[in-house]
Amino acid sequence: MKSKKKWLGDERREEIISLLRQDNIPLTGGQLAEYLNVSRQVIVQDISLLKAKNISILATSQGYVLTEDNANEHAITRIVPSYHRPEDTEQELLILVDQGVLVRDVKVEHPIYGDLTASVMVSNRKEVYQFIKNIQKTNASYLSELTDGIHLHTLEAKSEQDLDDAERAMDQAGFLLTDNTKH
Repeated sequence: MKSKKKWLGDERREEIISLLRQDNIPLTGGQLAEYLNVSRQVIVQDISLLKAKNISILATSQGYVLTEDNANEHAITRIVPSYHRPEDTEQELLILVDQGVLVRDVKVEHPIYGDLTASVMVSNRKEVYQFIKNIQKTNASYLSELTDGIHLHTLEAKSEQDLDDAERAMDQAGFLLTDNTKH
């Protein structure tokens, strides 16, 4: 996938939107850069300019997604409190996606910055493994490390039952934060 065309700025940004709408799957900055025959930094700048124009683009661990096209109006969301060690993150995410839920994000309350939210956007085992691989490859820290393991996840599912099942599975694994949680 590589275009031979020489793109002008506005034209290139319109093409980015078009590409993100096309397959409704995340595209990395590298993939967009290769197709548009520009550097990844140009793509990062273009994405920032599009966001400044209120285009709903989300940077996920799998790549960029256009959120206006991905919003599922029939989905149900729930915020779930969680607590675990960083090395348990993969297990937690696998438990959640195995219950048929999308893990939209992770949130922590930082003493200086207030609420911090980061996109996760995983809904199956392959995406979880890729997310963990990206964390390890970049040597990045988990947001929950800022709060000694306490964090929130926004979960999305097709039914309340799926969300209930996800919470129950987290509780059974000892990852659900409750009044009785010892930390």
